[in-house]
Amino acid sequence: MRAVVQRVARAAVRVGGETVGEIGRGLLVLVGAAAGDGPSDAAALAGKLAALRIFPDDEGRMNRSVVEAAGEVLVVSQFTLYGDVRRGRRPSFTAAAPPETAEPLVDLVAEGLRRAGVPCATGRFRAHMEVDLVNDGPVTLVLETAGGRVV
Repeated sequence: MRAVVQRVARAAVRVGGETVGEIGRGLLVLVGAAAGDGPSDAAALAGKLAALRIFPDDEGRMNRSVVEAAGEVLVVSQFTLYGDVRRGRRPSFTAAAPPETAEPLVDLVAEGLRRAGVPCATGRFRAHMEVDLVNDGPVTLVLETAGGRVV
């Protein structure tokens, strides 16, 4: 799985003008699943997201996790994270997991975060979404899993 993680002051996702997910201070996580990914990848990603120390401590150093900072997470599925543009001008998405495989994996990431005690909102799978965010920092990281662990 691949995730683009952004520390945010707030974020929201809308579908057809309706807000379907919204958070205050926390993380916006765009998540894509690759062909061959499984539940262990989703669990590893959720665990890493909950434990990432990218929120400031009392001295302003990135030393607190989203759990310690009492933050929230907005998980938004994004298969285009596996777009391959090495050839031609149109991205190829053959590396992305098919929707029937990807959707439960993205759901497992959100479930894993909730089990870790993190309030978690989500977008709507297979929908055209509008995502609003206010970056905090900005702090942006890319995470990737392979074989059930973050690499």
